[in-house]
Amino acid sequence: MSLPEDDLTCPVCCDIFTDPVLLSCTHSFCRSCLKRCWDTGLRDCPVCRKRASKSSPLSNLALKNLCEALLQVRRQSSVVAEERMNCDLHGEKLKLFCQVDKQPICVVCQCSKLHKTHACSEIEEAALDCKDELTLSLKSLQDKVNCLKRIQRDSEDMLKYIKSQALETKRFIKSQFEQLHQVLYQEETARLAAVIKEEEEKIAGMKDKVKEHSAEVMSLTETISIIQEQLKEDNMVLLKNFKATQDRCNSMVIGSDDMSGLLIDVTKHRCNLKYFVWEKMLDHIDFTPVTLDPNTAHPCLILSDDLTSLSYSKQPSYCPDNPERFHISAEVVAMTTIGSGSHHWVVETGSNQDWLLGVASLSAPRNTEISARPENGFWTLCFRDGEFRVMTSPPTPLTLSRTPKRVKVQLDYNKGTVSFSDPADSTLIYTFKDTFKETLLPYFYTQSSNPLRIIPEKVLVTMLRL
Repeated sequence: MSLPEDDLTCPVCCDIFTDPVLLSCTHSFCRSCLKRCWDTGLRDCPVCRKRASKSSPLSNLALKNLCEALLQVRRQSSVVAEERMNCDLHGEKLKLFCQVDKQPICVVCQCSKLHKTHACSEIEEAALDCKDELTLSLKSLQDKVNCLKRIQRDSEDMLKYIKSQALETKRFIKSQFEQLHQVLYQEETARLAAVIKEEEEKIAGMKDKVKEHSAEVMSLTETISIIQEQLKEDNMVLLKNFKATQDRCNSMVIGSDDMSGLLIDVTKHRCNLKYFVWEKMLDHIDFTPVTLDPNTAHPCLILSDDLTSLSYSKQPSYCPDNPERFHISAEVVAMTTIGSGSHHWVVETGSNQDWLLGVASLSAPRNTEISARPENGFWTLCFRDGEFRVMTSPPTPLTLSRTPKRVKVQLDYNKGTVSFSDPADSTLIYTFKDTFKETLLPYFYTQSSNPLRIIPEKVLVTMLRL
């Protein structure tokens, strides 16, 4: 292991030992430094002042070798450093810096064909310029590192949010299926109960019929026995009882042997069972033509679990700062993209006093504050401060005979129309006419805690017989 440089330094001259000697007190000095100290008349150690036992101290060969090795390394380093300052091609000192090739050169290089036409500057000046440039590069790299760290933090937060989304979605799916399972269970219970009830009724009917037939058999058997006994009597007794016996025979009427309708109506219980159960489940199922996209909702908007209603909260919730999200105002769009055809949906506004409804272009800005007008990719109806306005340029005030509790939005993409009406009496409120050039999305805005709710539609089943 090499010694620290301080251990190879003479305590008198404070330089690397030259021909070091070792005293009996174990302190070492340069031979010449010790001689100068002893020439004063005192022959003691310059460090600990212990008197030297010998007039001619021994050479410290091990220390001498270490010092010579250190000096050799220093000399080599000095040579290397000097070589670095010289041109590899011409051996001249590097005094200039080529601005084109971005490398130090000597005066001979400057006159050469390679650098003759290149702009050059002095080494010191170029070093300052390069330091300034590297400082700017360093700042740019540090900014990139900070940006990447921010992206990393955002990515970690988004990872947590994705897990939360998945958990909530699985919970919602499970609750929906539990409701469907409950409907199926109730229907199964009802249908099994109907079979059991009919079974009990049919069995009771058959038991009554068997009981009736048994009574008839007993009556007939008894009449047969009476006739057989009469036949054994003498003629006078037989004749006296003949009329009564004959009347009894004629009064014996056999019950009906019709066995139709006694079996369980299996067809009623089993015919198209799955279809009829599914058809009945439709009474418990709604279809919403437009469903809100939570990944676009402003943090202050609260969406229902089924993504069909929205309301405003002053306390924003945590959500990732993803590019699809509205960042400036309380807006959200539906996940239904519309690029053709006719579409409609009804929104229950209720007591909400601050809302905008309509459609927005897929490319409409979401991170800047703009007006919801056609030139910005919005076709909307606004209700605020008790007044209706169509968001044209400029907005057009509307006077309505009454405030609708529901608003129907109808989009005909091919015809280029967006209409608003009151579904209660089909009164038309306003119609935009435009030429749509890109995909549209149903659009919603509110700053009211009272919700806006998309009204579901009943599902109708039409049988197509081939």
